[in-house]
Amino acid sequence: MTSYDLIIVGGGIGGSALATVMARAGKSVLLLEKSEVYEDRVRGEWIAPWGVDEVRRLGLYDLLMGVGGHHLTRHVTYDEGRDPASAESDSAVLPLSIFREGVPGPLCLGHPKHCQTLFDAALGAGAEGLRGVDIVEIDLGGSAGVAFDVSGVRRQATARLVIGADGRTSQVREAAGVVLHQDTPHHWFAGLLVEGVEGWRDDTQAIGTEGDFGFLDLPQGEGKVRVYGGYALDEARRFKGDDGARRFLDAFAVSCRPQNQHIVAGTPAGPLFSYINADSWTDEPFVEGAVLIGDAAGWNDPIIGLGLSITYRDVRIVSDILKAGEDWSAAAFAPYAEERAERMRRLRFAASLQSALDMEFSPGARDRRHSYQARALADPTLRMHAFAIMGGPETSPPEFFTEAHRARVLEG
Repeated sequence: MTSYDLIIVGGGIGGSALATVMARAGKSVLLLEKSEVYEDRVRGEWIAPWGVDEVRRLGLYDLLMGVGGHHLTRHVTYDEGRDPASAESDSAVLPLSIFREGVPGPLCLGHPKHCQTLFDAALGAGAEGLRGVDIVEIDLGGSAGVAFDVSGVRRQATARLVIGADGRTSQVREAAGVVLHQDTPHHWFAGLLVEGVEGWRDDTQAIGTEGDFGFLDLPQGEGKVRVYGGYALDEARRFKGDDGARRFLDAFAVSCRPQNQHIVAGTPAGPLFSYINADSWTDEPFVEGAVLIGDAAGWNDPIIGLGLSITYRDVRIVSDILKAGEDWSAAAFAPYAEERAERMRRLRFAASLQSALDMEFSPGARDRRHSYQARALADPTLRMHAFAIMGGPETSPPEFFTEAHRARVLEG
């Protein structure tokens, strides 16, 4: 039986980031990760400007940039009702440096490299990290403890606090008895990494809708682009089968963005994953002896891509509490729960609006989207919920997260 200040279950981005920060602060940390090799799981490659600001506050920015972090500085919105040249005009392109001072724009870094870089940093800071771990039991009564198997050996460890950074199916959340709420799915979302994409601007991200398909692309640098596509909930098998990745890329051949031909001509460089877009949340992401961060505490609809930004803020707030004093009781994390609840509520609202605008495909939905785009040119306040996506949920006043604002956006 070994004792630590912190046992962190889950050595992905959130767990490894927290382990790095707390080990640097002089705390003893045990970091447990199930996988032996980080794999592409079609998530965790785009950090919004407000998330980049959290990375900087944690002291991890230079580390990520040193292993290939790549900033996007321009955003273009395409649509079947809009001429491509108009969408790409200087007046229409959105500069992404406007959302956070000193942040050029969103930061992209491949998920496996991102995870490995932070795991290595945690070990370099003095944390003990183990891979290939199977969690057998999590005990949060009395002194918190974890029993686990690694390399065929059963081990046990105790700690002042167990951190659940173990994702959507969190064992720590289950052991803590924390209830996970989830809304109704709206559409399917699929993602794929594409390489060999020639003639591509590496500094520009794009979103668009045409016909029965909504697309996003996020350049990763060096001819690689992470592409996402949204489609109707009743089309579960649309991209299934051995040729699913090929058919998915073919769906990017849209007239509203002719240069998507380069994506279509690219080569899949990883798996194609499809998943429903449901949002989830917890009321209090902690109990006595345990705190949840990242997806373990609930996740946002991936339509707005804020998983990493949410996680890095979780890490920053929780680490600030842990470093502030010796009170690591459940009561000490009440401010974290309060901030996170409102943060997730606002982002849930923003995501639901973006889903309604970008990932609905009927003639009525198309007309509504075009009406919104035209009205927003005259009244920029209609886009304030979207400003929160890039600038942070606290940067838009509360009235833009109400049913009255939803009616203005969707009903005109």
